[in-house]
Amino acid sequence: MEFRARPEARSLAEAAALLGLQPSDIVKTLVVKRPSASSEDPQFLFALVPGGRLIAWPKLRAIVGVNKLRLPEPELAFVATGYERGTIVPIGSSTDWPMYADETIVGRRIAMGAGAHGYSLFTDADELIRAYGATVADISVPEKS
Repeated sequence: MEFRARPEARSLAEAAALLGLQPSDIVKTLVVKRPSASSEDPQFLFALVPGGRLIAWPKLRAIVGVNKLRLPEPELAFVATGYERGTIVPIGSSTDWPMYADETIVGRRIAMGAGAHGYSLFTDADELIRAYGATVADISVPEKS
């Protein structure tokens, strides 16, 4: 793993250019809320989705085995992980949630949030998947132009 300071970017394309990467090499760590027995005990998972792609909700729901999933409010994501949106990374999260990685990141060196604004974490996707026992599946679709 490598942590690197990076300038602020206004878009995925700009961030990729600043880091010398393709947009698909920047992976978003998304916190996803799934149904729970009570509001005091919310359950979450991490979805790793490459830049330029969105979560395919029907696919992810089928793999997780639930009828409903959603992105939580920023405050709830912060409480769940200890990180602000845009900086979320599964490494060092306050809770070890299940991880689902889009199959397109397999075999790649990726950049992702590093826990603080202005930094990126570079890692081998396969090592991350292995270390966290992530489920690898087709969970994304390309963004519409």
